[in-house]
Amino acid sequence: MRPLLIIACGALAREIGWVIDANGLDDVDLTCLPAELHNRPDRIPDEMRHKIDANQDKYARIVALYADCGTGGELDALLAEKNVERIGGAHCYAFYAGEDTFSQMHEDELGTFYVTDYLVRFFDRLMIKGLGLDRHPELRDMYFGNYTRLMYLAQTDDQALKDEAQAAADKLGLQYAYHFTGYGGLGDFITHQVAKGH
Repeated sequence: MRPLLIIACGALAREIGWVIDANGLDDVDLTCLPAELHNRPDRIPDEMRHKIDANQDKYARIVALYADCGTGGELDALLAEKNVERIGGAHCYAFYAGEDTFSQMHEDELGTFYVTDYLVRFFDRLMIKGLGLDRHPELRDMYFGNYTRLMYLAQTDDQALKDEAQAAADKLGLQYAYHFTGYGGLGDFITHQVAKGH
C-alpha cells in the first residue's frame, strides 16, 4: 500500500508535479480529474467519488487538492463522508495568492476575471471554444459584461504567458493586470500532508 495519493484538478497537474519533483517526494502519487470540469462543477463531486472509491484500498491516505470550485459545498460533504482532507479555499486563485491577498484583490476590484498559468495556456480551448464564443461572439457580453479586468495570477515568470494573458484580456475587452503568486499555498499543503504521514 502506497502512503499518499493526491487527487487534484487537472488544471493543477503541472504545478503539483513540479512541487513533488522539486521536493523529491517519491512516495506521493498524483491523479487528476479533467480540468474541463471547471465548466461543469455539478459533476465534480461524482467524479471525485469515483476516483476515491477506485483508489482507497491502494493508499494509506488520500487528500484532495481541489477547491470547492462552484460545487456549493457538495464536494466538502462528499470529502467529509469519505474522510478525505482538502486544501482550504473556495477556488485555486485563493490558495495560489493566499486568502488575505486574494480577498484584498477582490475588494479592490470586484469585476475581476482571474486566470492562472493553466488557464492562460488553454484559454482558447477552455474559454473561447468551451463557452462557444468562437461560434457566437455575441455571447461575450453575456458572460463577461460584468467584468472590468482580467487578472493574471502567475505561477511562473514567463513572458510568453504574460503576452498570452494580455491577448486573452483583449479578446474579452477587459483591462489587463498581473500578479505573481508562485505556487503559494499549494506547495505548503503538499509538504504538510507528506509530513503528517511520517
